[in-house]
Amino acid sequence: MRDRLFLLESTFADPALPGRTFYCRDCITIEGLLAALPDRAAKLEVIRIPYPRPRAAVIEAIGEANQNLPALVWDGGFANEIEPLLAALHTRHGFPERHP
Repeated sequence: MRDRLFLLESTFADPALPGRTFYCRDCITIEGLLAALPDRAAKLEVIRIPYPRPRAAVIEAIGEANQNLPALVWDGGFANEIEPLLAALHTRHGFPERHP
């Protein structure tokens, strides 16, 4: 099974802030990385999830307490905070490292 990368949809509304449109800073960073390096991105199963919780597909993959996105999920592990996720993309899939 390929590693799964869960991202929020590119733009979304937040019911708590009606009339406004948002994007997720970390998800957009990952989207840019995928677009810049399509050969590496092709090795991932990318799943875009609507903003509202509960996020059933994410819950099924890594549990209700881990709905924070983006999230990279692999057999036996996951990363759903940006720095560990970028590190996992580097070590598991050869993406370049983020400059400090």
